[in-house]
Amino acid sequence: MSNYIEAGSIIALATSLTLWQEHFGFSNWAVGLVAALSANAFGAAVGAMIGGPLGDRYGRKFIYTYDLILYMVGTLLVVFAAQAWMLVLGVVLTGIAVGAGVPVAWTYIAEQAPHARRARHVGTAQLAWSLGPAVVFAIATALVPLGLLGSRLIFAHLFVVAFITWWVRRGLAESDIWTDQKKKRDDAAARGETVRHRGLTEMLSHPKNITALLFLIGVYALWNTVAGQMGIFMPRVYETAGVASATSQNLLQVLLWTMTVVATYFGFMLLGDRVDRRLLYGIGAALGIIAWVLLVFAHVTTPLLILFAVLWGVSAGIGAQAFYALWTAEMFATPYRASAQGLIFFVARIMVGLLSYFFPTLLATQGVPFVGMIMIGLLVAAMLIGVIGAPDTRGKTLEQIERERYGATV
Repeated sequence: MSNYIEAGSIIALATSLTLWQEHFGFSNWAVGLVAALSANAFGAAVGAMIGGPLGDRYGRKFIYTYDLILYMVGTLLVVFAAQAWMLVLGVVLTGIAVGAGVPVAWTYIAEQAPHARRARHVGTAQLAWSLGPAVVFAIATALVPLGLLGSRLIFAHLFVVAFITWWVRRGLAESDIWTDQKKKRDDAAARGETVRHRGLTEMLSHPKNITALLFLIGVYALWNTVAGQMGIFMPRVYETAGVASATSQNLLQVLLWTMTVVATYFGFMLLGDRVDRRLLYGIGAALGIIAWVLLVFAHVTTPLLILFAVLWGVSAGIGAQAFYALWTAEMFATPYRASAQGLIFFVARIMVGLLSYFFPTLLATQGVPFVGMIMIGLLVAAMLIGVIGAPDTRGKTLEQIERERYGATV
């Protein structure tokens, strides 16, 4: 549900940006700033750097106790935004809450999953992340006649989902692996041994962690810089490409995200524990590149845009985000697994935010071909890094992977 409301927040803002722009008289630069501060970028980046380390120090459940309270406050501010500052503050608060919760959610799922079905379990988060946009774009399509009121209702629906999720989470058990590690540290402290908190500083002092961070930033941050622009600005890309109807833009996105849901289940969840992950990742990455090459170099027609939506949707389902969530959990030891998730998520969202600030203006002044070439370059780099550096972790327990990487359980 962390993933559902994260993606839902991004798409709720994406479908309403033009309406907010007209309502408050924002320039394209102001629109870029709002997008950059959102759950899509800087807001989530700040939250990730808070939630990840706290999740390692105090437990995965600790984050779940508080993050959605902040999220609900943010969504309510957007729902009732009467002035620009209320919208901006609401967007920032939801972003921080999302950033705090999502990396810990990926960590928790991977730690609780059976080792032989870890990809299948981690894929549930990707499935929810894909379902969020599919549902929100469908709701946005139905509410187009209501204008800005429809957008406020979308954020209200996210508030309701967040409240139900927070209520259910109160009975969530703590991660077994984290609990075992904490018991060992407490026992050592009781014997009078010196017990250090293993956070970001210790994580960054280990060479294997540095190489893993660089690899995963190359895989996820580069890909996510593209996906981040698509998540919040794709309706504008469609508009620039000639699709003027908001309903048609939203329906294309419903198709895209529905294909992501389908590919996540039949591709990543069913095959991620059974086939060569390097091959599966490579196929997903290649499909994303093909989608953008078609959009940039082919004559834009409705059938081509439908093909683009299908190709990117399938690519995202078996692509970088699902593998990032899986590989980060596998390549880092339990004492700083959530911190690693948070740090990489932070870097990825900072990169999204930097480009988001300029993206609307670049799109308006330079057009789809110019921004498309930037997207293709980032996607090619992410594909090469992932295919070359993919770890051999399929079917192994997290403890086994720790021993192989560090020589002993950390």
